[in-house]
Amino acid sequence: MKGQSGASLHTPLTGAGKGPGSGPEQVVKRPKPPGRTKHLLTLVIILLLLWASAKQTDASFSELIEGFPNMWDLLKDMFPPRWTYFDNIVQGMLETIRMALIGTTIGAIIAIPVSIVCAGNLMPSRWIYYPARFVLNLIRTVPDLLLAALFVAVFGLGPIPGILALAVFSVGLIAKLTYETLETIDQGPLEAMTAVGMNRIQLIVYGVVPQLAAQFTSYVLYAFEINVRAAAILGLVGAGGIGLYYEATLGFLEYDKTSVIILFTLVIVLIIDYVSTKLREKLL
Repeated sequence: MKGQSGASLHTPLTGAGKGPGSGPEQVVKRPKPPGRTKHLLTLVIILLLLWASAKQTDASFSELIEGFPNMWDLLKDMFPPRWTYFDNIVQGMLETIRMALIGTTIGAIIAIPVSIVCAGNLMPSRWIYYPARFVLNLIRTVPDLLLAALFVAVFGLGPIPGILALAVFSVGLIAKLTYETLETIDQGPLEAMTAVGMNRIQLIVYGVVPQLAAQFTSYVLYAFEINVRAAAILGLVGAGGIGLYYEATLGFLEYDKTSVIILFTLVIVLIIDYVSTKLREKLL
């Protein structure tokens, strides 16, 4: 008995008793950290790209340094602001906010079916959602300022071209974020509803909307913040809003009035950003 027990004590463990790394042949090899040569090569490539980009765009640090005195002169012309001009721009700012609100609302409504068509887990065929995503990417490619200029050529001067431009921009932004979120929702409720015979509309209403409502509202608020900033410059192409006052004051070199518009816009954007952040915190 003693011999057997002594032998058992010295017998090496095999089979299920072996754990990872228990023997010298099972030592885990750690990946080697990247060498210094790789870091140097990466730095050289980045510097070459920066140099080539600066050369092709005729950009130089000397021109930037030489332009600093002109920037200082511009700042001196902007301050102190001409506060008496404030009463003239209140209506323009209110029009900008209205444009952003209406454009965001229209874009959000259109983005709902667009995002559903783009979601791969809700559409049965890739021949449906891949073309829809291509069109959505095409929409996001066109800048909102260019869209406003195109709509001004069609509808004339005024807030309508600005609203349409912001609506198209909102569709691209909200639909992109929404369909990416749709593809990450829990499929369990959808499978259970499909098993009991619900159709696709019922799946979306009772299985998708409850999971997506908070995130979708957050995306709409985010788009509204961006649209307020964008609507402030759409007037440069005649699309209404506070941008018309930017164009007028800059055109007549009245920089002290321009500074009033900039400060007023900054305050409005900060207020909207604070309110929308608090709303998103409540929703999420």
